[in-house]
Amino acid sequence: MSAAFLFHGGRVGEAARAYGGAPEDWLDLSTGLNPKPWPVPQHQPIDWTALPDPDALAGLEAAAARHFGVAPAMCCAVPGTETALRLLARALDLPGRSLVPAYRTHREAFFPSRPALFGEQPKAKEVFIIANPNNPDGVLRDPDAVIEWAKRIDADGGFLIVDEAFSDCHPEASVAHAVASGVRLIVLRSFGKFFGLAGLRLGFVLGPPALMLLLRQMLGSWPVHAAALSLGTTAYADEDWIVRTREDLPVRAAKLDKVLRRHGLSPEGECPLFRLVTGCEGQALFEQLARARILVRPFAERADWLRFGVPADPAALRRLDEALA
Repeated sequence: MSAAFLFHGGRVGEAARAYGGAPEDWLDLSTGLNPKPWPVPQHQPIDWTALPDPDALAGLEAAAARHFGVAPAMCCAVPGTETALRLLARALDLPGRSLVPAYRTHREAFFPSRPALFGEQPKAKEVFIIANPNNPDGVLRDPDAVIEWAKRIDADGGFLIVDEAFSDCHPEASVAHAVASGVRLIVLRSFGKFFGLAGLRLGFVLGPPALMLLLRQMLGSWPVHAAALSLGTTAYADEDWIVRTREDLPVRAAKLDKVLRRHGLSPEGECPLFRLVTGCEGQALFEQLARARILVRPFAERADWLRFGVPADPAALRRLDEALA
């Protein structure tokens, strides 16, 4: 297995070179993206000849802020939350601590960075980073407990960053409503996961207005491109699709659970976009699926773990079922 597959998901081109076939022959279950993305309108107007319009940026942030339940002054659009996290590390200029397991970027963005336990009492002025739901294990934490921890960190002069990349699947678990001026709580939101359009590289930082102003200065005049401005604004206004998708995703995840259990695997996690399987022969199973042109997500630090994205339809699920057999 190449080390490339241990870094992050979505490397279908490399998988095709390593195991054969064309990229379009592969079933990519290595990411946590919605496999049935928001349907981009065919005739959505996007002006590629002009610089991104500041009024369009303000409109996108206002539409996203309504969706998240915060004031527009506390919502800053960014070219992906990974970029935002690295900028926040510079802006806050504090050492960081992240939960284990967690996103690789959570560990890499802040230096020095040390492991943290959820709810632990801060011992110094630090930045604590958590994801809710967590990745890769899909653990979903009570928002009241997250807010209580944020208050303790705030009292010691630190910050809590809550990465809610997958929280559109669980709006009741979001702590965005607790973001306020003078409160050291920052929330990251991703567009690409739930809406399934990761190529737009669009995300949002929710935080105190003074910090959002600093972040906007760091990003410069055109933080996101014209397509992200146009499509993001329209997508956040599509309430029917959002409601329907929140209902459909758990149904598809339950069908994946059934297939995995039928083959002796024990899926874990509450996020309906992916499942983690632990206690398996991770490398052997990865290779078995790769020979069937199915890409899943292995982990360098845990050879007995694999993460499965949720298949888009019954045909994709049957293909996985047959490959596992």
